[in-house]
Amino acid sequence: MSALSFPAHRDFDLACLGRLAVDFYSQQFGSPLEDNRTMAQYLGGSSANLAFGVARLGLKSAMVSRVGDEQMGRFLLQTLQREGCDTSQVQIDPQRLTALVLLGLKDRDTFPLLFMRENCADMAIDAEAIDEGFIARCRALAITGTHLSTPGTRAASQKALLYATRHGVARVLDIDYRPVLWGLTPRGAGENRYVADHLVTRQLQEMLPHFNLLVGTEEEFFIAGGVAHDLMASLRAVRAISAATLVVKRGALGCTVIEGAIPPQIDDAPTFRGERVEVLNVLGAGDAFLAGLLTSLLQGKDWAASTRVANACGAIVVSRHACSAAMPTPAELEHWFGGSRNPQVDADQALAQLHRVSVARPQWSDVCVMAFDHRSQFLDLARGCGAAESRIPVLKKLLVRAAEHVERSHQLQGHTGVLIDGGDYGRDALASATGRGWWVGRPVELPSSRPLRFDGTRSIGTALTHWPTEQVVKCLLHYHPDDAYGLRLEQEEKVLELWQAVRASGHELLLEIILPKGMSAPGDEDAAVLRAVKRFYNLGVKPHWWKLAPMQAAGWAELAALLAQRDPYCRGAVILGLNQPLDYLCRSFSQATNPVVKGFMVGRTLWADASQRWLRGDLADEALIAEVADNFATLVDAWRARHMQ
Repeated sequence: MSALSFPAHRDFDLACLGRLAVDFYSQQFGSPLEDNRTMAQYLGGSSANLAFGVARLGLKSAMVSRVGDEQMGRFLLQTLQREGCDTSQVQIDPQRLTALVLLGLKDRDTFPLLFMRENCADMAIDAEAIDEGFIARCRALAITGTHLSTPGTRAASQKALLYATRHGVARVLDIDYRPVLWGLTPRGAGENRYVADHLVTRQLQEMLPHFNLLVGTEEEFFIAGGVAHDLMASLRAVRAISAATLVVKRGALGCTVIEGAIPPQIDDAPTFRGERVEVLNVLGAGDAFLAGLLTSLLQGKDWAASTRVANACGAIVVSRHACSAAMPTPAELEHWFGGSRNPQVDADQALAQLHRVSVARPQWSDVCVMAFDHRSQFLDLARGCGAAESRIPVLKKLLVRAAEHVERSHQLQGHTGVLIDGGDYGRDALASATGRGWWVGRPVELPSSRPLRFDGTRSIGTALTHWPTEQVVKCLLHYHPDDAYGLRLEQEEKVLELWQAVRASGHELLLEIILPKGMSAPGDEDAAVLRAVKRFYNLGVKPHWWKLAPMQAAGWAELAALLAQRDPYCRGAVILGLNQPLDYLCRSFSQATNPVVKGFMVGRTLWADASQRWLRGDLADEALIAEVADNFATLVDAWRARHMQ
């Protein structure tokens, strides 16, 4: 077992004190940072990456830092909280802005960095606000070298270290040497990893004796030891003032662990080989390594097992865009060590799928959805009533209010959903529904198209870049597994195109299958739907949701078995309405007691009649809302009572 000792039975495994910033990553690979056109937003900062990665691997982590009282600060807090990291010790700065970092991927060896950290929030952390009681509840405390670089952050680090020592908390230093953050390079030279400086060495060495574990690259041990480009001499200088375990990160070679005396050569110490992978982006790899290392050590694993996980975490992250968001989950590591992974990490489709579906996501144990993403049906209603087309957007906003009414009256918080189109009819309604914690779906299909066509675009991947990530991509497919060969292949190709697009964009996909009328004999519909679902799994398409017509209990049971075999991470199925009468749908719920059925998504049954009278001027706004809400509530009640039917 590791000689490094961690106290047991505490509330938190690891507290991380240090940088907490927003990373903006260039989405153009191969160009200088100044030529980038679009950027992706992620949580960043070495300490935050560590806290995030440890939480993702299943331990209880906490962040000790500071953010601005603005949108970027809230983004960081929410991102950490979603992953399960405690943010109670993140201070809110009423004056300073949250730190930002701009990052580029020029080539395999060039990763330009621009730190936007002038008087930023995390470098203004208040030492007096460090809570001794909280530190005492932790098993380990990790601090980064950047927070030893200014008097204020150094004071906060010293206060946390004092409390950690007093309460037997293991203390870890990630040397994390960024010369630009010590004022040693021009501001545009953020990617420079080493500049010798005796003052930095002296300030680091004053702090080294307070730590139990020191982790850094060879260059970082150069600065800690003070002997430029002589690793062994630097390690001996560190050992002269610190009894800590030393972990030297050596890139593709892996890492070396030194618990006692410094050996003559680095390879004379226990060395644990790294993974050979194609590098996309080295940024964040060290943070991933440390997250895997500390998680494993805190779980009681020995150095061999811990460094194996650490090296795997680093290898996975260097093959991906971003730092924190690229961190692996336990499911990914299980696949990585399971013997079936693709040697080319970026070509491992199973690993990529696990990364999308095994991360922390909003949970939907069940969901009650009002669907009014219809377009042609609303236009037909308006024309039939002699109403102006401009009335349709107003009507859809009223339907949002009806859903809101039922959320309040039936305590549906966390279970309410809507399906709304994003075009001229539904744009305003969709915007009002997004961002309030609802399940929100949005259609991509051209209404009634068979073969499938996408609405308003010839490039669905381009279109999705403008969608909020929380909006689920809903695609209705008029499909039968016995369709004519050419038609079936054409539709399947469109679905494959969509599947590739959502995998790149990060959106969830809901695939709705409606059998064309007359193609299945009465009683054979369930079997045909299940064959269709199986066909798409055979093609490699794994929707997050299935939207299907009501089936018999046996059909739902067969679907559950199919999902368990082919995609255990699938969210499940929801029941569509097909404009069936309200009482029919209520009765159909009695067959949907299988846990694979997560709810319903029903449209015209709820609002068609009331909308027609509203468009004719026979129903006032509030009366429309009340009638639609009453219908919606009836379905909600029936759904909740289905086990008693």
